Amino acid sequence: MKEQLNAIRIKFSQEIDEVQELQELENLRIEFLGKNGALTEILRGMGKLPKEDRPIMGALANEVRDELEAKIERRKEEIKESLLEEKIKSEWIDITLPGKKASIGHPHPSTLTIREIIDVFHSMGFVLEDGPEIETVLNNFDALNSPPDHPSRDMSDTFYFDEKHLLRTHTSPVQVRTMMKQKPPIRMISIGRCFRNDALDATHSPMFTQCEGLVIDEGITMGDLKGTLEQFVRLLFGADTESVFRPHNFPFTEPSAEVDITCFKCKGAGCRFCSGSGAIEILGCGMVHPAVLEHCGIDSEKYTGFAFGMGIERVAMLRYEIDDIRYLFENDQRFTRQFRR
Repeated sequence: MKEQLNAIRIKFSQEIDEVQELQELENLRIEFLGKNGALTEILRGMGKLPKEDRPIMGALANEVRDELEAKIERRKEEIKESLLEEKIKSEWIDITLPGKKASIGHPHPSTLTIREIIDVFHSMGFVLEDGPEIETVLNNFDALNSPPDHPSRDMSDTFYFDEKHLLRTHTSPVQVRTMMKQKPPIRMISIGRCFRNDALDATHSPMFTQCEGLVIDEGITMGDLKGTLEQFVRLLFGADTESVFRPHNFPFTEPSAEVDITCFKCKGAGCRFCSGSGAIEILGCGMVHPAVLEHCGIDSEKYTGFAFGMGIERVAMLRYEIDDIRYLFENDQRFTRQFRR
């Protein structure tokens, strides 16, 4: 038995030096000191020894076991230290080097324009209203004095989900919803995405953002409309910006007009930006058609109102002198970084 214990000691010493991982060390412990380990098997045979030899062999077995356990603990600490050194080397950082500068985001030019427009109209007492992008045909066309045979539908038809629902072609349905749920006086604007069957080019997009406004009250006149929009133009484009109202036709307003403003690049002298005219078209507007008021449950004999609408991307292009609407949708950081504030 003494030879067996010495053989275990020698074999263990040889194998433990080759161990490099903690799991291998645990497997070695089980092999020699586990319930069915080599040393345990020898101890189970102690009962077969003569009585006078048992104390001697028992003391030797305990000595071998203590030696093996000590070597296991020592080797465990060595492996842990080695692993820690490797981790420190792999995660080493030179704290004297300058840190990486964090990239901070900034608003898109369209977002900047939306915020500026909202601020201007808030200063004039307008409330921001919202509505769904998937609208009913009733709210998008019929309630706005555009029956099924009206030519305006062909000019702005969009994508239909079924006979009664479509992607809205303008934010005017928000005005309809507001008039149906709220009694005059009303002073609101709405901003959101719209969709039309337009080909994509430098000035058109099948998806665009629109801002529309509505005022309904007793005694509202065309003078109120002109005063409101002239104030808006001056606050947004500068105090020296002048507005020109040209007659136009919209099915939901009567009379209707389009508004041109002084070209801010040439100050009215004429340039490439305004095609030599000295003015730039900015929005459409008019007095709310009585048929629209009546459809929404508002007495057109008692109340009058005005409405207006403009494309956010068009205003952004004018504000920041952008010559292609596609730049606003391509998410090219070389373009958007120019508007960092």
